[in-house]
Amino acid sequence: MRKLVIASNNPGKLREFQFLLQPLGIEVLTQAQLGIEEIEEPHHTFIENALVKARHVSRLSGLPALADDSGICVDALNGAPGVLSARYAGEDPKSDQHNNEKLLDAMKNMADRRAHYYCVLVLLHYADDPQPLIAEGEWHGEIALQPGGDGGFGYDPLFWLPEFGKTSAQLEREQKHAISHRGKALRALLEKLKTSP
Repeated sequence: MRKLVIASNNPGKLREFQFLLQPLGIEVLTQAQLGIEEIEEPHHTFIENALVKARHVSRLSGLPALADDSGICVDALNGAPGVLSARYAGEDPKSDQHNNEKLLDAMKNMADRRAHYYCVLVLLHYADDPQPLIAEGEWHGEIALQPGGDGGFGYDPLFWLPEFGKTSAQLEREQKHAISHRGKALRALLEKLKTSP
């Protein structure tokens, strides 16, 4: 596989994928570069949304497609924001800051701060590929009482890692990729790629 289209217009995700896939010599294109519009993500599970996005981009580009669906799941909120993580504040355009503010507000006075990031990756060799490569990763932490750091994106300023004594937004990029949900999922996917036909 020489070319791959990433089924996302999220600049943070695109930077992460380009960084992580660069060593493989795979040319990473974005759906925006090919003039492909984003598709609705109507499902209640990450895997269903990732499949929809990958099929859409592969069908319109004629190339292999990699889709990610990911988000943050908070135990005390029954897994919310979950699949709605990017649109949690209900705004268009999406706003990381407003999403973070809404999450902090929802967790006011809550003692249980446990949360985890979840990522599922779906790679299709072609649009009707009956055997998509699927990999997932989780990253456990807590929701901080206030934002910290200016790295990363999404909920990174609120994602507190007790073992490091800092938020995800305060980690170095290489350190984050080594332990993040997306990094774990991509490494699992790369292992599958090595053995796939």
